[in-house]
Amino acid sequence: MQVSTTLGSAPSARGKSVFPKTHLAAFVLVTAIFFLWGMSNNLTDILVQQFKKSFELNVWRAQLVQTAVFLAYGTMAIPAALVMRRWGYKTGMLMGLMLFGLGMLAFWPAAIIGKYTPFLIALFVVGCGSSVLETACNPFIAQFGDPETSQRRLNFSQSFNPPGTITGALIGTWFIFSGVELSPARVAEMRAAGTYAAYLHTEIMRVVPTYVVLGCVVLLVAAILAMTTFPVFHSEHEGEDGDHGSFAELFRYPHLMMAVVAQFCYVGAQITTWSFFIFYMKQYTTMPEKTAGYYLTGTLVALALGRIVSTPLMKYIRPSIMMAWYAVANIALLAVGIARPGMIGTWAVLLTSFGMSVMFPTIFALGVRGLGRNTKLGGSLLVVAVVGGAILPPISAFVSHLANSLAAAYLVPLAAYIVVAAYGFYESSSRGGGPEDASAPREVPAIDPSL
Repeated sequence: MQVSTTLGSAPSARGKSVFPKTHLAAFVLVTAIFFLWGMSNNLTDILVQQFKKSFELNVWRAQLVQTAVFLAYGTMAIPAALVMRRWGYKTGMLMGLMLFGLGMLAFWPAAIIGKYTPFLIALFVVGCGSSVLETACNPFIAQFGDPETSQRRLNFSQSFNPPGTITGALIGTWFIFSGVELSPARVAEMRAAGTYAAYLHTEIMRVVPTYVVLGCVVLLVAAILAMTTFPVFHSEHEGEDGDHGSFAELFRYPHLMMAVVAQFCYVGAQITTWSFFIFYMKQYTTMPEKTAGYYLTGTLVALALGRIVSTPLMKYIRPSIMMAWYAVANIALLAVGIARPGMIGTWAVLLTSFGMSVMFPTIFALGVRGLGRNTKLGGSLLVVAVVGGAILPPISAFVSHLANSLAAAYLVPLAAYIVVAAYGFYESSSRGGGPEDASAPREVPAIDPSL
């Protein structure tokens, strides 16, 4: 498939095809992968609470669940890009699925050992798999069709991510949360009777069936993908002489660098918001953990609705300006969550997920536009930026500790949304034209490959 990477004044994207005309099986299969890693990502929000209880952790140590997963993004994205630069997207996806599945299966021996660290190692492997998949799947979908509709196409495929996150949160609530919340007096009685350690081990083992089954499903998908024919994007990702670009050239694209910063802030804000959500409800409301788990699912429903509502509107509203105003709305909602902790604050924090809906795919698509042969490497930097999900939650835990308030933890994502809003307004003002002209490739200046 030949894709032009240089356009002057881009025409309107209205009427352009969003979906590819060939290799639809590959498109559908890759879109299904968005669902799978969505399940995994939001199971970690359940694990934060489950491990806090079963390993008797403080909030900061419990957040290491998120750190283990998202630190892997900073570790594997660039190696994944180098692999794909040599062997293509399909190889990257297979590698990601194998790591993803094996990391999930590793929960079984980790539970038998019964220590926190083996779980963190298993989660790091899962995160490595997710990192490779995101490095492969996002630019693959963005380039898999008409370049002028890349943001709509990527938002479409990403719209299968929220149903996955909803499914993951529900599975975690139903099968991982036991619903047993012991009072301090009951804990003391069980300690005296010598039964408390057995209870904690039972809570730990509850994570095993869910992760083993999902691991088997992921490996099955890998087998199906291995037998599926994929297109090769020659001109979009390499020069006429087969050159695949270089990392040194990426710094010549300021729009990519700004997208990396915005993506770091957005992902950090998203993961912090969701991973503190159950803690927030248990602190400021009377809801038990299972009910809080259903409210967490509500945040993911809001994300899905945001995608469903917003993606069609991108024909008429430029995605960058839509994202900017959504970020402004999230700043206001988090301010309510901080100022009015309780059910009012809970609903305010929940509704921020609607605004999150368009941010990741829009930032990603804007970042990789016009990178030509550097698309895979540029995409890897945008996936490395997901490491914000590893860094901002512990910072938020530290802020909440200093302020002696869980609500104060949301000051960190609030600040992150200020950066996202500024990026969206800047992109909108710097790229003139119609509603979806922000998605059109910009002309890339010639770069001496020897530099």
